[in-house]
Amino acid sequence: MTPKHNYQNNSKILIMKTYHFILGLLITGLLASCQNKQKPTTVPQPNSTQVFTLKEGTLNTTMRLPAVLQPYQTVDLYAKVNGFIKTMTVDVGSHVHHGQLLMTLEAPEMTASLTQAQENLHSKEAIYRGSKANYDRLLKTSKTPGTISPNDLDIAHAQMSADSSNLLAAKSAYQLAADLKNYLEVRAPFDGVISSRNVYNGAYVAPTDKNSGIPMLTLQEQTRLRLVVDVPEAATNYFANKDTIHFSVKTIPGKQFAAAVKRMAGALNINMRSEQMQMDIVNKDKELLPGMFAEVTLQLTNKQKTFVIPQTAVTQNSQRIFVIRVVDHKAQWVDVKKGRETTDSLEVFGALKPGDLLVSPATDQLKNGTTVNTMENVKN
Repeated sequence: MTPKHNYQNNSKILIMKTYHFILGLLITGLLASCQNKQKPTTVPQPNSTQVFTLKEGTLNTTMRLPAVLQPYQTVDLYAKVNGFIKTMTVDVGSHVHHGQLLMTLEAPEMTASLTQAQENLHSKEAIYRGSKANYDRLLKTSKTPGTISPNDLDIAHAQMSADSSNLLAAKSAYQLAADLKNYLEVRAPFDGVISSRNVYNGAYVAPTDKNSGIPMLTLQEQTRLRLVVDVPEAATNYFANKDTIHFSVKTIPGKQFAAAVKRMAGALNINMRSEQMQMDIVNKDKELLPGMFAEVTLQLTNKQKTFVIPQTAVTQNSQRIFVIRVVDHKAQWVDVKKGRETTDSLEVFGALKPGDLLVSPATDQLKNGTTVNTMENVKN
């Protein structure tokens, strides 16, 4: 092969390589251009801050409080007079009805007093009948002029009046003695169950009270119960009569009970700073027992809308708790007070209004008055 032919072949090879190289560059540029059109990128501004628009809303939280189940009615029965227990017709667990005889006492001196009062009453009745009959005769005779002097008639009338007063006093004394004797019988003031008994036949009992002795019997109404819970001061505004609450007891795991608020104290307990709330519980099957402790679940929902913001939008330092509001691209620290909280949100109260732009997450490193570049709003 001559040098001329070699030169021609080398030229063709060089041209082909150059052609392929240029074609490759064109294809690469075209692909890159297509990719740039399909996936545009946004470069965030440096030092940009996330904000959200403040809105009013409601916050639902749950509070669990201890409570106690109490009898709807309960009374400790004490002796009204001195005496010895003669008979008892009930014991612990006995179901009794209103007016039922529970026990009788005996006191011989009271029986003697009643007998004496009765005899005195009969004596005063006889004396009064005699003085009245005498006055009636004198009055009838005095109708004949000159037979009875007016003075004798006045004396007879005064004697009859005195004997009438003595008779009334004797009747009162007899009634008192009879009433005291009735105190020897102890009867049930309402339907219920005898929950405790502390005396037995033959025991000596005397009038007493809770400060000086134990009761003879304790009577409870157990077919209805009171669920009593002390609501902290901060939560008292979230409840009203007829609201429904739920509670559970440890002895019946897995079961929830419901009840409506029946009574609220309307005042705070000075020592506990709480308001007592009561619910009536129908307990005809006696599934629940007086004295049981319960756990009450209270749903706290604000009646009026408040500002509910993310937890991250509130920050604090050693002097204040605040949120950061953005006005004209300037950071403003706004003092707030916290309300109820959940894992992610909380209520805040302060000089805020709907539509304010608040920073989230907030930090005290973003100083008051700092220029802020905001990003697209995040949801509250």
